[in-house]
Amino acid sequence: MSESLKSESLWRRLGRRLGLVKDDEPRRLTVDDVTVVDRPMLRRAVAGTVVGNLMEWYDIGVYGYLAVIIGRAFLPDASEGAQALFSLGVFAVTFVARPLGGIVLGQLGDRLGRQRILAFTLIMMAAATFLIGVLPDYSVIGVWAPILLIVLKLAQGFSTGGEYAGATTFITEYAPDKRRGFYASLLDLGSYMGFAVGAAFVSILQLTLSDDVMQGFAWRIPFLVALPLGAVAIYFRLKIEDTPAFQEAQDSAKRAADEAQASADAPKGVFALIRSYWRELLTAFVLVAAANTVGYALTSYMPTYLTGTLGYDPVHGTLLTLPVLVAMALCIPLTGRLSDRIGRRKVLFIGSVSAIVFAVPAFLFMMHGEIWSTVLGLVLLAFPVTFYVANLASSLPALFPTSSRYGGMGISYNLAVALFAGTAPVVMEALVQWTGSSLAPAFYVIGTSIAGFIAVIVLKESARRPLPGAMPSVQTIEEAVELVETQDENPDLDLDELFPERVEAGAPDEAGARDEAGGRVETGERA
Repeated sequence: MSESLKSESLWRRLGRRLGLVKDDEPRRLTVDDVTVVDRPMLRRAVAGTVVGNLMEWYDIGVYGYLAVIIGRAFLPDASEGAQALFSLGVFAVTFVARPLGGIVLGQLGDRLGRQRILAFTLIMMAAATFLIGVLPDYSVIGVWAPILLIVLKLAQGFSTGGEYAGATTFITEYAPDKRRGFYASLLDLGSYMGFAVGAAFVSILQLTLSDDVMQGFAWRIPFLVALPLGAVAIYFRLKIEDTPAFQEAQDSAKRAADEAQASADAPKGVFALIRSYWRELLTAFVLVAAANTVGYALTSYMPTYLTGTLGYDPVHGTLLTLPVLVAMALCIPLTGRLSDRIGRRKVLFIGSVSAIVFAVPAFLFMMHGEIWSTVLGLVLLAFPVTFYVANLASSLPALFPTSSRYGGMGISYNLAVALFAGTAPVVMEALVQWTGSSLAPAFYVIGTSIAGFIAVIVLKESARRPLPGAMPSVQTIEEAVELVETQDENPDLDLDELFPERVEAGAPDEAGARDEAGGRVETGERA
C-alpha cells in the first residue's frame, strides 16, 4: 500500500513536469512528503540534549543552593540581609546576559546549525562554572572578587541564553508530531534533575563537613566538578547530527536562491523577526515569565527563603527541596505525554490556574514551621511548575517556522527569564524585607500567573500537528500511509497551511477569511 501511494506521488510529480498534470489542481499530501523519524538518531538526540541540559542547570542550581555561603565569602563585612541580597543579585546578573546570548546564539543557530551552537554553549558554561570554583574570595583579592564573580556569571548567562532555546528547537524538530510533548518534556526532566543533583551534592557536603570547612573551601567542590561533567555532556552532544528540519530548510533555501520565495525561507534578522512575529514573541514572553517565576521560586529562592526567612539551618534549607525536585522531575514527562492527548492549552491552563490557587496556601504551609507542612507547601508550589514547564518546550517552538525558530525562542524565552524568572529570587527576598511579610512572594507568583492565564487563552493549539513551515512527522511508514489516507478528515492536518499555494490559487475572500482565522501562513519546507 505504501509503495503504491509513493509511486502515485512520483508519477504525479513527473506528470506535472511533462505537462500531463495541471498545476492548478489542489496539492495533496503524499507519503514521500511525510518525514518518518529515524529512531536511533532520535534516541541519540534526546540523550545528548537531556544530558547537556542536566549539566547546564546543575551549574545554575549549585549557585542557588550555595548562595548564602557565597554571600559571606564575597561580601564578608556586610549584614546578613545585604549578603543574601548580594548573592541573589549576582544570581540575577546571570539573566542579564541571557537575552544577548539568546539573540546572538539564536541567530547563529538558525544559520550555522543547532548542533554546533549547542556544543559551544556547553563548553562555555563548563569553563565559567569551573572558574567560579577557583576564584579567590574577598579575603584574598578584595573588591575584585565580587567583580570577577559577576563577570563569570555573565558568561554563564550568555551561554544559557542559547542553551534552552536551542535544546527545545532541537528536540521539537526531531520528534514525531504525536509525541512531541513527551519528548520535549524530557528536556525539563533533565533541567530539574540537574537542580536535584546539585542539591544532593551540596546536601552531602553540608552533612559530612563542618560549617567552617564548607565556608573555607568545600563550597568550591560542586563548581570544580562541572569540568568533568561538562566533558561527558559535550561528548554526548557531539554524537548527534543536526535536525532533518534544519537540513531541509537549508536545502530549500539553496534551491530557492534564484526565486522570489528565497527571502521568506531564509533566517530573519533580529528586527525583521520582531516585525514578523511580534504576537508570537509576546505570547511566548508572557508564558515563560509566568512559568519560570514559580519555577525559580521553587528551585533557586527556596533555600534562601527557608534558611533566611523561616529560620531553617542550611542543611534543611537544601535537603527539604530535594525529594520534591526529584518527584517533580519524574512527573514532568507524564504531563508532557498528557499534552499529546488532551492538548497543550488544557495542560497549560492547569498550570496557570493551580499557581493562582495554590500560591498562598503553599507559603502558609511553609510558614507553619513543621517539616511536614514545609514539604507540603513545596509540593503545592511544585504542582503548577510540573504542568507549566513540561509543555513550554513543545508549545513555544511551534509558534515559529523552522527558519526563525531558534532566533524566536532565543529572544522571547531569554527576555522573559531575564526580566522575571532570573530576578524572581531577589525580588521575592526584597518584598519579604520591605513588607515584613513572609507571604509576599505568593502574591508575586499570583500576579505573573494571571498574565500567564491570559496568554494561554490566545495560544494556538499545536498538539499532534506539524510544526509551522514543516511537513508532518511520524514514527513509522504505516503511520505515514494512514495519514495520507485520512488527510481530508484529519482535524490535526490543515492542507492549506502545508501547501500555501492552495490558498494563493483560491478565491481572494476565502483566502482572506482563512488568514484571519488561522494567522500567517509560512512557505512550507519538509521536516
